[in-house]
This record gives sequence, C-alpha cells and structure tokens, in this order.
Amino acid sequence: MDTPDSSNDDTACIRTQVEQSGQREHAVPMYLTSSFTFNDSEQARALFADEEEGNIYSRFTNPNVEEFEEKICALEELPEGLGTASGMAAVFTTFAALLGTGDEVLSSRYIFGSTHKLFTQVFPKWGISHTYGDLNNLEEWDDLVTDDTKLVYVETPSNPTVDLIDLEWMGEFCDRHDLIYIVDNCFASPALQKPARYGADLVIHSATKYIDGQGRGVGGVVVGTEEYMEPIQSFARHSGPALSPFNAWMFSKSLETLDVRMKKHSDSALAIARHLEERDDVKIVRYPFLESHPQYDLAQKQMSGGGGVLSFAVEGGIERGADFLDALEMCSLTANLGDSRTIATHPASTTHSKLSEEERRGIGILPGLVRVSVGLEAPEDIAADLDQALERSA
Repeated sequence: MDTPDSSNDDTACIRTQVEQSGQREHAVPMYLTSSFTFNDSEQARALFADEEEGNIYSRFTNPNVEEFEEKICALEELPEGLGTASGMAAVFTTFAALLGTGDEVLSSRYIFGSTHKLFTQVFPKWGISHTYGDLNNLEEWDDLVTDDTKLVYVETPSNPTVDLIDLEWMGEFCDRHDLIYIVDNCFASPALQKPARYGADLVIHSATKYIDGQGRGVGGVVVGTEEYMEPIQSFARHSGPALSPFNAWMFSKSLETLDVRMKKHSDSALAIARHLEERDDVKIVRYPFLESHPQYDLAQKQMSGGGGVLSFAVEGGIERGADFLDALEMCSLTANLGDSRTIATHPASTTHSKLSEEERRGIGILPGLVRVSVGLEAPEDIAADLDQALERSA
C-alpha cells in the first residue's frame, strides 16, 4: 500500500492507494476476483498460517477493501479497520465479536432503529442485555454501570433529532469504569468529527451515507485499536459480512471528495436551518451549528461543521408531516441520507413508525417532525422547495 507522508486528511484520502501494477495505472483498478493464486504450495501454507502477508480469498482480504480500510483508519486516527457489507453489518459484527452471554451494553437512547432491534430482540436470545442512559441526565450514568456492563455505544449527532453527546465526557466515563467505548460517527463523518481524539476505542460508519455521498452503494466500516479489532476481524473472517471489492473501490474514490462535500453540506444546512427558523409555521428547528441548538457550544467544541442533517417540526401531527412530503417537488423521498441530492423523511410515519408515540416523544420525535438530509444543490433551491411544500400542506 502506498501511503503519503502527511497528516493532512485531504492528502490521506487521495494518495493512500494500492501499489501501482505493471500496467502503470493512475486510478486504482478493481480487483473483482473471488480468490488469489499462490506461487507454490509453500506460499499457500505460509499465508494460511499467517506467516506471510498477502491475499487469499476476497471474503478475507481484497486490495480494494484494504485500501478503503486504510483510508478510514487514517481519517479516524485509529490503526486497524474492517470493511463490511453494510453499516448494520459493522454494528452487528462489532457487538457479536466483543459480547458474550451475561454481558450488558450501556447505550444512549438516541440510536438507529435497527440497532435498537438488535438490543431488544436479537441479543437477548444470547443472554446479552442492554440499558439505555438519558443524555439529558449524565449524572445517572455512573449508577447504570453494573458488573456485567462491557461496553458503551453512542451515536452523535443522533438520528433524527441531531442531539449530541459530549465525546470527551463519555471518554472519561468509559475510562473510569474500564468500558469499551464505541461511537457511531455516521452523521458527522471523519471530515467533521474524530471520536478517537476523545478516547473512543472503536468508530463505526455506514459507508452508504456520507462516505459514498451519492446514493450508489451499501457498505460499512469499523475502525479501532488493535486490542478490539483483532477479535472483530477474526469473527468477520469466519462469519462472512464481507464488503464487495466494487463497493470498496467506489467508497475509496468517494473519500477523495469527502472534505469538500461535507463543507458544502454543512454550509447549506446551516443556511436552510436559519431560513426555517424565520418561518412562523415552523415551531422547532434542530441543527448542531444553529445558535438556538441547546448543545451549540458542545457542537463548536467537538465538530468542525454541523453536518448535512437538520430536523424541524410543523403543526398538524403525522397527517401534516405526510402531506408536507407529498407536496415536495424537488427533494427526494427515499430511505437514505448523505446523498448529493436533498432527501426529506417523516420519521413518525416511516423510519420510527414501529415505536409507540410515547417512545417517539421520549427521544424527541414529535408527530410533525421532518428530517432533511441537505444535498449539494443550490441552497436557495432547496429552501424554495421546502417553503412551497410548507405552504401547500398547511
């Protein structure tokens, strides 16, 4: 692997790449092969015995996947990585590798719905339990730790209310209780936030979102310290949540523009959030770099930009939220975020519809809450579409 002698993120994203072949290609080729040949039987033996480094089988290693992992490791400032077939594959593989019967997860309440399902429906079958902590009452977290607590899992900013967790406080908390510290950094991306600087042992991404940035492929990645990545990599090798070489190649190329994309997403989202705050028919606007956000100072401390996701609430409940989506003309209605195209969703009737109204309100999801993943279109065009949809759905 060719790696640049630079600590600059832009350089790391662009110049970390698989060594050039005899064809002298400038862009890294795709290694669309299921397996790799051996020079002789001795090399095959040495590779399987881990006495020699090299590719054996694309479920284990592949040059495109390794390049992608190396780039994320450089960006997140952690030494080891594993690319996976989806973001949830990264989440599941991490937990399954590190947890056993009798272990307990301590997590924030503000997590992705599928992760909640793992905690409540899948892991209990294996004797793994969970406890949710209230982000608005950090003083209670010490009392939530038991002898069975093994790790802490948090998302920041959260989906869809963009609430934040104090990464430094949480790092000190995990260190004090000797807990593995895992952060889902999907909403911010490593261009805007680096949890390892605050003590995170492992960082997880759905590469489907901002890492790809154009809604083209599904993938995930987890990076972390050697102590915790070794069992994760071993588990993945035998359970098979492998990232495809094509998607890894695509994500790796996307990382070359991550920094400039995230700056545009952040600038546009802030402008639109300020615009929405001026409307009388919008009662709540949430965006980390908006001065009215209750954790604005924390966002300034641990993020270099607010990201591309904002949420706002309208009067009229679930029906008004659905009517608003139907009135949009340019913005897309799709189950994704982090795209170059702006996407709007109504969590109460879609992504979080399986929760009761009490559960939704408990994590800040009001009936009329709308989540917007601000794309790379001209911000005035995005704002105009939101405005006309608000007026037509009133």
